[in-house]
Amino acid sequence: MTRSELALRVAETVEKTKASCPLAGSITNAVTVNLVANAQLAVGGSAAMVNFADEAEGLIEVGGAFYVNMGALFPVHAESIPKAARAACDRGKTLVLDPVGIGLGEVRTRILLDLKSTRPLVVRGNASEIIALSRLWELELSAGGAGPRGVDASDEVEDALPAALALARFTGGAVAVSGAIDLVTDGSRIVRCGGGSPLMTKVTGMGCSLGGVVAVYAAQADPFTAALTGVLAYNRAGRRAEAIADAPSSFQAAFIDELYRATGKDVAAQPFELEEV
Repeated sequence: MTRSELALRVAETVEKTKASCPLAGSITNAVTVNLVANAQLAVGGSAAMVNFADEAEGLIEVGGAFYVNMGALFPVHAESIPKAARAACDRGKTLVLDPVGIGLGEVRTRILLDLKSTRPLVVRGNASEIIALSRLWELELSAGGAGPRGVDASDEVEDALPAALALARFTGGAVAVSGAIDLVTDGSRIVRCGGGSPLMTKVTGMGCSLGGVVAVYAAQADPFTAALTGVLAYNRAGRRAEAIADAPSSFQAAFIDELYRATGKDVAAQPFELEEV
């Protein structure tokens, strides 16, 4: 696939999403649920957040994809997240996983170990999270890195490339690594794309909401295209929001507005480099 062909797929994904309003349900971080939902709505999707297993299974039945974010876990999630993941796998629906907070506690580790068998088709995280998940699943034993610092990265994006490739090849899907230069791979192709804004690090939930938006796009496109479309849409919105807002609160509002305004042509025009592995 050429870069031009991939850009065309991105543009088509954006426009199809706006036209069809696909549902992507989620079990997501209670700290950031409002931004996740608003971002999903802004790109043209439909949002529904749940905590219980039967509710998640119902959304998976009618939705196009499902999003699991590991932040701010509640006791119910020890049951509902693995059940939701298995339901998505059994029904052939794309599961998007954000392993935020990986390494914090026994329950979180046990859930993430359980999710290995469901092979989430999109994994999105910072460099340290991607390295840690690959290590937990014993996919890239040579992966280095310092590991996560709470919910923050302590590694560079390029440090996570071997782990991202290993995860994508294991799941048969795609991995998106967020950073100053974002990386998206399906195990055979690597895309690097810059953009965004430093203010994105000053707003809680930017990474969480990106996962939710990728899930919306995954209801319309293959995992690799969906992950790339989400990353490019965020890079564009971040850059444009920074031009009209100089502080976190106003930036967040402007960011949602820019997600809403972006056309398929706008998103596909964002710079990115494509490399075949």
